[in-house]
Amino acid sequence: MTESVTKHERNLSALIHASTFSKFLIPFGNFIIPLVLWTANKKEYEFVDHNGKQALNFQISLLLYSILIGMISIPFFLGGLIPNIFDFDHFGFSNLQSFNFVEFHFNSDDFFGPWLIPVALLGLAQSALFIVNIVYTILATIKTNEGEHFEYPLTIKFIK
Repeated sequence: MTESVTKHERNLSALIHASTFSKFLIPFGNFIIPLVLWTANKKEYEFVDHNGKQALNFQISLLLYSILIGMISIPFFLGGLIPNIFDFDHFGFSNLQSFNFVEFHFNSDDFFGPWLIPVALLGLAQSALFIVNIVYTILATIKTNEGEHFEYPLTIKFIK
């Protein structure tokens, strides 16, 4: 495979994969810069076309997974915070808990309750996505610079 791919194609493909790290400097840089590099060169080089699609599909997939994990964690996160919102003892308004002889009692000792386990697991899942992104982007950059076709794991093919 390395015989048919020129050095320029390999470098350009590696640059597309490595440019996804620009998200640490530019908002949405992991989409914008690879997209610009890919669209400018996809018609000239088949190898660059393949790698541009791979990099963008992987970044879009990770964004989707991250949003899903965030949405799943919201109910668990709110389940731990809402009882503390109604705990008026923190503000010195303990008499407001009985209004028209109806008393509201919330237990603030449940702050570190069972809701924390799913939030921690979902936080670990977000951390795992971050590590997968870094590791596989580095692997893709190295492999494409060597002229090999690289396929990211966990990728949904949005761009075909």
